[in-house]
Amino acid sequence: MNKIVVYQARPDEAIYFDKFRKEFDLDIKYVVQELNAETAIQAQDAEAVTIQGSNKVDRATLQALSKVGVKYLALRSAGYNYVDRAAAKEYGIRFSNVTYSPNSVADFTTMLILMCERKAQQILARGTVQDYTLAGIQGREIRNLTVGIIGTGQIGATVARNLSGFGCNIIGYDIYENDNLRDLIEYVSLEKLISTSDVISLHAPLFDSNYHMINRESIAKMKDGVCIVNCGRGPLIDTEALIYGIETGKVGAAGLDVIEDELGIFHEDHRLNVLNNHQLAILKAFPNVIVTPHMAFYTDQAVSDMVEIALKSLNSFMNNGTSPWEIQS
Repeated sequence: MNKIVVYQARPDEAIYFDKFRKEFDLDIKYVVQELNAETAIQAQDAEAVTIQGSNKVDRATLQALSKVGVKYLALRSAGYNYVDRAAAKEYGIRFSNVTYSPNSVADFTTMLILMCERKAQQILARGTVQDYTLAGIQGREIRNLTVGIIGTGQIGATVARNLSGFGCNIIGYDIYENDNLRDLIEYVSLEKLISTSDVISLHAPLFDSNYHMINRESIAKMKDGVCIVNCGRGPLIDTEALIYGIETGKVGAAGLDVIEDELGIFHEDHRLNVLNNHQLAILKAFPNVIVTPHMAFYTDQAVSDMVEIALKSLNSFMNNGTSPWEIQS
């Protein structure tokens, strides 16, 4: 029976850990805290650990894991930008991410696009003070718009399929074009997508090469009143540039499930705290901006998928020395 240590399991994951523990015949130890250099000792005598995607794994943490004999690390998320990849390679710790239901994020993205274009936030806010006037809340029909999708992997592709039912013009940009989507998407250059889209939806993973791909220069080239939706990674957008675009009216609306510097803020209760993220405070003050706390993924199916794939990956590492979900450092 393989021994695995699970760090910071949420209550909603418990039923799935129990289900797949039995299915894969695993001995699981649960640690309430997140993984760090101090809590790594809790993984003593275990070959493998699994963590949430928001758990930062720096050099000191990886060194501590190596000292207690951990060889494998599985993230319960698709993103892995919080892992020090160079240090993982140096200390001989192989790690993996997961795939999960693309409909979770794709459906949420579709909802954000609709809410932005129909000014749902303004309508709901007015309703709380019994203002039922129509001035300023006229929306746009999706069928009359061009939607540009940056990143046409599983999630971006599902967004395209969702939107195809609305009859809008869908264009896309990806380094690797998907031939199976050509009946739904017209692939164009990034420059053309930015300059011709009424709605821009971001679904690219984060790399150094696309950090702040949405910036002052790119926003200046966009159509007036453009709607920007980000359910990918916060640093894809230069937040200061986005704020400037909203303040000048260039950006007509934004739906943000991710933001820069969200770590330590999202997924935690800060009702009694003063937050030091000034950009978040400004974004929340705009009536045409929707900010949600990195929860587009959060469905029953996606949570089940993430637990299952993380445990499958670690089981495969320990039994076969390989994992189909391994991130090559």
